[in-house]
Amino acid sequence: MRKFGLAATIAFAVLAVFGVSLALLVFDPRVNGADALRTGGFAGGSVVALYALWLNDRRRRVEENRQLQEGRQVRLDQERVSDERFARAVELLGHEADQVRVGALHSLAGLARSNPGLTQTVLDVLCSYLRRPFLHPRYDDGEWQRDEQHEAERKLQVRRTAQRLIATLLPQATDTAAPAYDLDLTNAKLEYLDLSGRRIGTLTARHARIFRDINLSRCEITGPVWFTRVVFADDGKFRCKDTVFHDRAQFSGVEFGGPAAFDRSEFRGRARFDQAKLHSGVTFDGARFAGPLESDGATVADADLDSLLALTTRACAETE
Repeated sequence: MRKFGLAATIAFAVLAVFGVSLALLVFDPRVNGADALRTGGFAGGSVVALYALWLNDRRRRVEENRQLQEGRQVRLDQERVSDERFARAVELLGHEADQVRVGALHSLAGLARSNPGLTQTVLDVLCSYLRRPFLHPRYDDGEWQRDEQHEAERKLQVRRTAQRLIATLLPQATDTAAPAYDLDLTNAKLEYLDLSGRRIGTLTARHARIFRDINLSRCEITGPVWFTRVVFADDGKFRCKDTVFHDRAQFSGVEFGGPAAFDRSEFRGRARFDQAKLHSGVTFDGARFAGPLESDGATVADADLDSLLALTTRACAETE
């Protein structure tokens, strides 16, 4: 095809030279032979230049196609490597050695950082790890051997690593353009979970057990919150100050064993605290309820929740 195009171009160029020269000599008597031949040469050169431009454009398109093919192959290779790393890391989460499990958790977090499209999947895996059955001498009154205590403590350290990585993978609450990722911590046992200042989508923690502290202060929670039947240990503290609940906040049947602070939090959707058992240290100072509040059967150390909310609302009004 290229040889045919070159031959055709040469033929057209020769025809252009002689055709233009002859036409000038016939139709314009003022033009001499040299001028006619010079003009014909320009015409033939223009034909060759057009062919050269066509060749360059064809080379450019071939190069672009080649680069597209190479880019697709690179992306396929990267996806294959990511899939292999992901599968290997998930497999290592079941390893007996705690340091190997910690390394697998960090490998998953690294995959999420290098490939944001995997972030929700990695968070689902980390949450599923926290949902695994877990016992610890502080949570169980049974008899524990020394080796069993040490093993439980090592497992606890791995779980704390998973909690920290979840927090680092969530975007900052101030980053409104960032996606809001979902967390499913149903039936999980959590200790010192700190998600403060993070942007979260749907937060599910039905029937979870909370030991020590959990911090959701300054969070932007765009989806519904399900804290149904969550049980806090006697030393468990719940901090939820300056948090915005954009959707419904379900705290039905929650049992706060320690202080709980909802100071200056904003409930823009339905808030449910029905049948909740709240500690005497619960506070709602400055909290705002834009949607309906349901608190049937909720108690706060021998007082009803409605009375507590009335007191805090009156105190805020007096402060303003």
